[in-house]
Amino acid sequence: MLDESLLDTPEGLAEADRRGLLRGAAEAGARVRTAARHATEAGVRELKPDGRPRAVLIAGPGVAATHAADLLGSLAGPGSPVTRLAPTGVAPAAGALRWELPGWAGSVDLLLIATPDGTEPSLSLLADQAYRRGCSVAAVAPAGTPLAEAVAGAHGLFMPMATAPYDHGEPLAGSSPGVLWALLTPLLALLDRIGLVIAPPDDLEKVADRLDRIAERCGPAIVTYSNPAKTLASELADALPVVWTEGDSAGPAGRRFAAALAELAGRPALVAELPEALAAHTALLAGPLAANADPDDFFRDRVDEAPALHARVVLLRDRPIGGLTAAPAARDLALGHDTPISELEPEAGDALETLAELIAVTDFAAVYLALASGA
Repeated sequence: MLDESLLDTPEGLAEADRRGLLRGAAEAGARVRTAARHATEAGVRELKPDGRPRAVLIAGPGVAATHAADLLGSLAGPGSPVTRLAPTGVAPAAGALRWELPGWAGSVDLLLIATPDGTEPSLSLLADQAYRRGCSVAAVAPAGTPLAEAVAGAHGLFMPMATAPYDHGEPLAGSSPGVLWALLTPLLALLDRIGLVIAPPDDLEKVADRLDRIAERCGPAIVTYSNPAKTLASELADALPVVWTEGDSAGPAGRRFAAALAELAGRPALVAELPEALAAHTALLAGPLAANADPDDFFRDRVDEAPALHARVVLLRDRPIGGLTAAPAARDLALGHDTPISELEPEAGDALETLAELIAVTDFAAVYLALASGA
């Protein structure tokens, strides 16, 4: 059950925030600036690349690396060479995970390692394997970790992760807002330098400014009725989120939102892109999860029963190009099945800014849902 009164109690939210999630969301803009500075100090701007790599391989644990690969692949556009190297192993522990380069990886490829830990032995071995194969190597991880030494030994580029004091209290959640921007920003700076994405210093500063504005709109001191993140969290209190996305920037933001709901708030969610989502989820909205579905006696006493779980559509939209949009059909389908719908659309800006806004608002919403439900 969601304690909605907690949403408008900043002191209570701060007390419940034992993992520093709200601080991570509020300081996302500052994290971007610090991470960009670390990348510059590491020498990213002095690189003289020979050209774009054939493949960009991203390795790292959990959803942090998954999100980074998804976001970078989206920003790189059609024909993106970005591929995530999924680990194997018997447990999600640092010592149990294993990564391997594909057999074709060689001197025209780039290996990126992104981890908020840095103690994974297999990632250090992967850096050495890449060096022996002739791959270029770059990594983002906390300074002073074994991975930093391994990357130096592989003659690679190591960029210290922008951390905060509260990051060290307990193991970091991969969906934590601070983790995402600390890992993603240096990779954006690097891939901008090699011509794979467009993320020059001025654009990263715009992203940081946009994140600051979202933190002001969605912060714990802003009451629910004028706070889009708290409003969304309240709307999802007893709902199954059905996240529909439209636009290149919205796709990875929706997938990250679903992962954050699961990892931070312990809530399941479905995610799909428009227009295919309409066909994929029509039966779901017409079934037992529909808002008007109640197979039992309407007049029975429900005082001691938990609220029934019903679907709620969350529509995340980037601004459509040329006015071509499936949003009206999405609204018609949802409302035609008595399913409520929440919509988020960013202010105008470039792809990186609009992506940052969608991620920031949904990050805050996932955090509020986690804190108010005691997750």
